[in-house]
Amino acid sequence: MGSGRTVAVFGAYGHTGRFVVAQLLNRGFVSVLSGRDAVKLKALAASGPGLDVRPASVDDPASLDRALAGAAAVINCAGPFATTAAPVIEAALRAGIPYVDVAAEIEANAETFTHFRDRARTAGAVIVPAMAFFGGLGDLLTTAAMGDWTAAEEAHIAYGLNSWHPTAGTRAAGAVSRHRRDGRRVRYANGRLEYRQDEPPTLEWPFPAPMGTRTVIGEFTMADVVTVPSHLAIPEVRNYMTVEAAGDLSSPDTPAPVAADEHGRSAQTFVVDVVVRSGGAERRAVARGQDIYAITAPLAVEAVDRILTGRTRTTGVASAGEIFDAPDFLRALSPHISVDLRD
Repeated sequence: MGSGRTVAVFGAYGHTGRFVVAQLLNRGFVSVLSGRDAVKLKALAASGPGLDVRPASVDDPASLDRALAGAAAVINCAGPFATTAAPVIEAALRAGIPYVDVAAEIEANAETFTHFRDRARTAGAVIVPAMAFFGGLGDLLTTAAMGDWTAAEEAHIAYGLNSWHPTAGTRAAGAVSRHRRDGRRVRYANGRLEYRQDEPPTLEWPFPAPMGTRTVIGEFTMADVVTVPSHLAIPEVRNYMTVEAAGDLSSPDTPAPVAADEHGRSAQTFVVDVVVRSGGAERRAVARGQDIYAITAPLAVEAVDRILTGRTRTTGVASAGEIFDAPDFLRALSPHISVDLRD
């Protein structure tokens, strides 16, 4: 449990940030609420006792230093991460505390590995990007499925979402990514990111029950193509997304998610089906749950708890599957998702 340790949450008043703050409080941590909008921070602080408000902006390093003063760790929930990740990481390095973010932006995550790998390792710092539904969960499932394999030929991570009501943050991050790619799509093949102009393929994916076989968009590339290859020898990492969810995401008329239960989760359900293949053999890991934004909170908070209690395998910039014991981490998420590992 948190044992009263203080964790700063940058972007605390956002949709995912609110889930993270609630999860921290449930786990016994003390939360510092930070972000650039002081009015929204104060409104969030009024919802619960003992919430410290420290406004900060990524273009004001001194304000970030004040926000992180005395904190044991920071969780960055403020996108687009192309703008926020580097300044908040710099502040965490100055403060000498671990950094965790929930970025789903492929290029932003790649830049975190590239720009901070050597500095973080030299400093003995811990930086964990993409500790979220996209990037973190897929990496943990892939790592767990690999088991004792040291390499594989292919990893397939299929997202079975019954719907996808994107938040404003998701839409903003998507716009930044599209601009950075000049409208191209991206995939991970032959051991590297490839940018393409053609349309992605569609195919049928045999999701396990209760979802069953669904039409998916192939090469619907998410942050897993950064996290998985960062530590696993897999030259082909493919993502798939149900066409219903992809259609929701692309439509400008799809509304934001709304709460459907007492925990604030939406009615969205998901199945993440991971298949790794090597030498004709196949291994699989499956996770089922509710609300992709809500599940990000226990992922990020469990990561912080493990970092602060020394349950890590490395330092520097590391993905979830590299720094944590993946099967054990997934078991710890059992109140929130169900996980099935099998050959």
